[in-house]
Formats: sequence, C-alpha cells, structure tokens
Amino acid sequence: MATATRLKGFGAAVIAVAGAYGALSLRDPVLSENDRGHFHSIRKKINDVNAVVPSREVQESALMGASSANPLDVLVVGGGATGCGVALDAASRGLRVGLVEREDFSSGTSSRSTKLIHGGVRYLEKAVFNFDYGQLKLVFHALEERKQVIENAPHLCHALPCMTPCFDWFEVVYYWIGLKLYDLVAAKRLLHLSRYYSAQESIELFPTLARKGKDKSLKGTVVYYDGQMNDSRLNVGLACTAALAGAAVLNHAEVVAFLKDDVTERIIGARIRNNLSGKEFDTYAKVVVNAAGPFCDSVRKLANKDAQPMISPSSGVHIVLPDYYSPEGMGLIVPKTKDGRVVFMLPWLGRTIAGTTDSSTTITMLPEPHEDEIQFILDAICDYLNVKVRRADVLSAWSGIRPLAMDPSAKNTESISRDHVVSEDYPGLLTVTGGKWTTYRSMAEDAVDAAIKSGKLSPTNGCLTNHLQIVGGDGWDPASFTVLAQQYVRMKKTQNGKVVPGIMDSAAAKHLSQAYGTLAERVATIAQNENLGKRLAHGYPFLEAEVAYCARYEYCESAVDFIARRSRLAFLDTDAAGRALPRVIQILGAEHKWDKSRQKQELQKAREFLVAFKSSKNAQFHDGKHTGL
Repeated sequence: MATATRLKGFGAAVIAVAGAYGALSLRDPVLSENDRGHFHSIRKKINDVNAVVPSREVQESALMGASSANPLDVLVVGGGATGCGVALDAASRGLRVGLVEREDFSSGTSSRSTKLIHGGVRYLEKAVFNFDYGQLKLVFHALEERKQVIENAPHLCHALPCMTPCFDWFEVVYYWIGLKLYDLVAAKRLLHLSRYYSAQESIELFPTLARKGKDKSLKGTVVYYDGQMNDSRLNVGLACTAALAGAAVLNHAEVVAFLKDDVTERIIGARIRNNLSGKEFDTYAKVVVNAAGPFCDSVRKLANKDAQPMISPSSGVHIVLPDYYSPEGMGLIVPKTKDGRVVFMLPWLGRTIAGTTDSSTTITMLPEPHEDEIQFILDAICDYLNVKVRRADVLSAWSGIRPLAMDPSAKNTESISRDHVVSEDYPGLLTVTGGKWTTYRSMAEDAVDAAIKSGKLSPTNGCLTNHLQIVGGDGWDPASFTVLAQQYVRMKKTQNGKVVPGIMDSAAAKHLSQAYGTLAERVATIAQNENLGKRLAHGYPFLEAEVAYCARYEYCESAVDFIARRSRLAFLDTDAAGRALPRVIQILGAEHKWDKSRQKQELQKAREFLVAFKSSKNAQFHDGKHTGL
C-alpha cells in the first residue's frame, strides 16, 4: 500500500515537473552586437598563445594604485570559486577589479568539495515529495549551470556515469523513474540518458559491487550522469583567467580593516596586509564584494561588529582509497544509507574518492576529519562492496566546510538554504554566499549585477561568462595529449647530476593535458629544456616541471599551494605528498629565491598542513581496535 502511494505521488510529481518545465525557461542569453564584440576581444586576450598573467608585484602595485580619487569599481574579498568568478565576470564587463585572498586561491571550501558538478538528485526528490517549487527551481538552475561549467573548462571537467544499486524491484522502479525525471528536467542540457542494467551487467561494469546486501540480492542498477571536476585547478584557472581579463588578483593578502567615508559611513576600500612580506597598504573601491565562504561573517564583522551571522557551517568529510575500490569511469552512489545519508565512491585522478558526511561544525582555517567520520564512510561503503574495506587503505582524508546561508533580512532560521544569497547589509559591502560549486558562475553574475546597482557602476557590456572558456580550455580536445606524447621528451637529472632522457609516456601526457589544457605544451617544454622531467612521487604523474611552471604562471607562492591546489598530491596521497616536499621546496626556492631559513619554514608549514589529512599513517587511533599502521 505504502509503495503504491509513493509511486502514485511520483506520477503526480512527473506531471507537475513537466508543467513547471514550461514555466522555467532555460537562460541562454543571446549576446547583443556590442556584447559580441567585447566577448571576442576578451576571449582573444585570454587565449593569446603568448599571454602570461601579470606578476604578483604588478598586481600588488595595481591594488596600491587605487586611490580615493581613482578607486577600483569592485574589490573582491575571497579567492574561492565564487570570488574568482566575481572577479572574472566584473573584469569581462569592462570594470576595474581587484581581488584579495588571505591564503591561496581555492584554499578553503573550494578545494575540498565532492568534485561533482551536479544538479542535485536529492533536491529533486525533496521537490517531488514535498511539492516544493523552490527546490525544483534549484535543480533546474543547477542542471543548466552544470553543462556550462563542463563546456567552459573541458580539460578539467567531464561527464561521469554514476551507478545506483537496487536490492528490490521497488527500488529499481523508484530510481528508474526518479532518474528519468532528472533527465527530463535537464532537457537540452542533458549529459547522457540514464538507463537500467541487470545484476550481471552491473557486476561486469563494477566488479567490486556486492551481489548481496542487507540480506537481499542485487536486482540491478540504474546509471545516470553528472559532471566531475578537478576543483582547485578549475579555481586557479578562474583566478588566472580573471588576471588575463584585467583583474588585479592577489593571493596571500588579507583584509585587516575596512575604510569608511567619514560622512556617509559607506565602505570605500580596505586596508590590506601582504601576508608574505608583512607590509600593509590601502586600496579604494566603489563597492566591496565579500565572497569569503565560511568566513563571510568575520569579514562582515569588520564592517559592523554587531552583524548577525548568516552562515550555518556544515562539515563534509571525504576519504581517498586505492583505485581498485572502483573501476575507472564509473561511480557508485547510494542515495539513502541505513541512517539516511548519501554515500558515494567515485573514480578521481586515478584513485577512488568516497564520502560524505554532513554534520554541523565550527569554522576553522584547517578543518580536520574525525576518526569516527572516516569510520562511518568505511562502514557505509562496506555494505555495498565484495572487497574488504580497510582503514589501512585510506591514502588521504579531509574535511571541508559548506557555508550554508541564512538571509540576514529573513524573519526566521527556516531560510537556511542550499541556494545562494546576495545581500548588502552594510552600505558599500555586498556579501555573496551559500550555493554550491556547480552554480558559482551564476552566483558571481548575481553579485556583479548587485554591485553595479550599489556602486552605480558603468560596465561597457553585459555578462559574458556564460560561454567564456577559462584559460587552457579553448581549442582543447581529449586527444590533445597525443601531441605531447609524440613531440616531447622528459629530460631528467639523476642523483649525481647526469642528464638522462625519458619518454613522455601516456600517463604523464594525459595528466598534463587534463591539468593545463592547451597550456600543457608550456609545461612539457620546461620538462624538456630545463631537465625537470622527473616525477615528483612514485606512482603519480606529477612532474618537477609543474612546480616551476606554477611558480612562474599560476601565482604558486608556497609548498602547500603546490601540493594541495596546483597539483592534487596532498588530497590523493598524503604520504606521497610528504615524500615529494623536499624537491618541491628546492624548485620553488630556486624560482622565488628563498634563503635556507625560508625553505625550512616551508617544510615545517607543509608538514603541519599534511597532519590534517588523516591518512592511515598519521591517523589517531583511540578505539583499541587499531594499531599504528
């Protein structure tokens, strides 16, 4: 009876969704003649083969040069996905833009995501059963943006099939209808159609999938598609694209106070501290956009110490396991575990990423996963696999803080949302927060629209980011790696200083192509011409040349910047990252002219950073069941 009622409800929902589909038109703006001209000029600037981002010194002096008489149009605080998205959007509209980030681009939530670009299957389920039009709008909007993110950074994003196991026939029907609904909502933004696979076909596609679970046998699986990305590389790409479009972006630079107009009290700029040199300077702007993610409230409190909090922080823990836990090119998603949470296992950069938890947390600079959260994920995936799931196999574990947003002008806390909020609760300071990685571009668009209104700014054109590919994306092709494999060699220095040539094997060529897009040849040239073709860590395709490249062209200023965000070694394998550190620091030291004491300091900071990634080697076991591994 309950089953029949649920399916009947589902049928009604399908009709409702189909009706809503007509009402919610897809936003695919047609550019005016004026905008088209500006679009081509910005695109040409970003994709110029000789273009390099302005140096850190040039960017800092551009910020210093913004005076009260000649201010920036927009100053962005925060270099995560949304902040860099705002800087790119505003700069591509012809506005004068600055951006500062206290740590590094993507150092917070944006590098600690699930790595999925998704519409939100779960929100669709809520929309269906609660007849919630707001949730449905969220899904429509996210699916629209999902396709755009993948097209704008094709080297860093791709479609990923995700398998949902079904252990009774009701689940087969329920998930099949639900995922067909997801396809219907995606409409022309569909990646690929979902489909049902029998139990036998499913095992062939996912050999480690259990045939039995919860005393029931596998009836089959429903496979649907979402997008997957290399999140921090996409974020760094946005920062570099914004810089090429004319924004003055500066990482390791912190807002320590706001400058206010003596008469109107409106915010007219900020006092900035360069966290690398320690020196402070003032920069002026007509509007400040606060895009500091979980730290939005601390930025708002600089303007008004009595500001009501608008962030409700939630912690998401992920772990990385060896590649044999999941096949390459197929994820596993369980929408409802025994305690109601979602659990997934996804192939990512040659390893398996599993998660996630969703629990309230406190806001810290370096959140750490708790041992019980890691164990929860291991126990949850254990129910669906036919291999032994061992704590000793955890190569890395990390925690990220989701900044769920409450609108400060709302009357009650029920307004906590996965959607984003743009608010100006202090004159001259706009805050944009909430949302998710998938919708960063439209969050940025809304924030820039609000900034133009607040500061009475005069952009030369409308928003262009809908089809603006990030640096390295234009002209990239999945077969681009073959050019690297055929035309370059990796020259490597041995311990005694002898130079030996090595082949640019497929693994290294594919990695460079997917990490740097059309700029991969620049990295390959450094590997070949500067004898930096050696791998940084055994079993991983990262090359020494990447350290030099990122220091020169991607604002990589510290060892942690490289191991965590320019490459993903810390996230993939904490111990391998630790072993690579001395060589990473040696190359960065040569690029940035570090003395011995700075190199020592970098090593210490990076080791402290890696302790927060609870691999099996540095885990704290207190439950008596485990011993040091």
